[in-house]
Amino acid sequence: MLVSSGMIRPATSRRLVSRLRFQFAAVGLAAMLLPLLLPFLLSGNFTTSLAGTRISQFASFVAAEVALLAFRRVTAYPGTRGFAYIIPAFSITFGIATALLLGFRLSYSGSMLLTGYLASTVLLFVLWYVGERSAPMRMYFVPSGDTSIVADTPLVEWVPLIAPQMPGWDGAIVADLRADLDPEWERLLADAAVSGRTVYHTKQLHESLTGRVEIEHLSENSFGSLLPNRAYHRFKRAIDVLACLVLLPLLVLPMLVVAALIRLDSPGPALFKQERMGFRGRPFRVLKFRSMTDRPQALDEAGQRAAMTQANDDRITRIGRFLRRTRIDELPQIINVLRGEMSWIGPRPEAMALSRWYESELPFYVYRHIVRPGITGWAQVNQGHVAELDDAHLKLHYDFYYIKYFSAWLDVLIAMRTCATILTGFGAR
Repeated sequence: MLVSSGMIRPATSRRLVSRLRFQFAAVGLAAMLLPLLLPFLLSGNFTTSLAGTRISQFASFVAAEVALLAFRRVTAYPGTRGFAYIIPAFSITFGIATALLLGFRLSYSGSMLLTGYLASTVLLFVLWYVGERSAPMRMYFVPSGDTSIVADTPLVEWVPLIAPQMPGWDGAIVADLRADLDPEWERLLADAAVSGRTVYHTKQLHESLTGRVEIEHLSENSFGSLLPNRAYHRFKRAIDVLACLVLLPLLVLPMLVVAALIRLDSPGPALFKQERMGFRGRPFRVLKFRSMTDRPQALDEAGQRAAMTQANDDRITRIGRFLRRTRIDELPQIINVLRGEMSWIGPRPEAMALSRWYESELPFYVYRHIVRPGITGWAQVNQGHVAELDDAHLKLHYDFYYIKYFSAWLDVLIAMRTCATILTGFGAR
């Protein structure tokens, strides 16, 4: 894979430079000021709290700025995958700062350093997320081989290279490096990489910009690269249980109120139970607040009709429409999470009839069951609700992306997008 991560020259865009300066200023202020407010909030005395904290404040500021600089240098791909480097970069620099303070026996506040770490990390997640969605990119592409990335990423300004000549410095160069390119094009790509230009292979860039992974052939050993991170798998399970134990006492009363409103709104039980395909292909009964009437619907031969919820489905109750739009109907699945049947984040579990249908029609569909299904997931925040086979195929590519890049950074991104999804009602039916 030919990838050069050289820096784009200053003449590219004043807007880009301004954004970088803003990120450095915002992250630095967050790392320096928020730790200063922490002791004040705890003691209520700003003057007393300020004494003896300058070293911690300075260490937090330096660690955050170095982390941001390192993050900008090691981010090889634009798009979603850039999020992967945020947590490691800040964890390493703040860890080094803490070690130096301990080694030199300097007085410092661990709570202030932790506050600076959390504040600067969360802020960069938000800034990077907003920046990636709002700032269009220009890229030059070689019009040979697979150029589907052009149609799949309309937010990028794609400029075709008419001849094998070096384009301006205002964008990266993209090419399908698996295609049989003419020697002139191969020479151009090599010269571009040597000169410090950024050159992307379409396959990796397509994954980063679209958030989708497609398994094409077993001979590509895609299964080997799609094995999820087992260490994070155990850590994620511990976080799931801890989150349930913290949230469940807070949600009991609101959930009882929702259950009562459902019973008053329409006849039938407050909870809806359905058998779905779960972790490692084991069926389980998912719990949801009932949002539809018990009126039966005509079935097809495979029983798929009743398993699908269509747009403006007339079975949805009055309160059910609100519950589905805000995703409140999913709250009882906290019990499924405690049982180990689900996670807070993962591929959505499908009804058994749908799952068997998809498995018979879509190659490798069963592989999505290698991780626990989730209450929210990567496909849900990108695509929303699906029922048609073509949409399910696309959803599968999102699921494979989640499995391939199974990590804390992606779960944090999904959690952020889930909040936006709840506010906008995206993908609800």
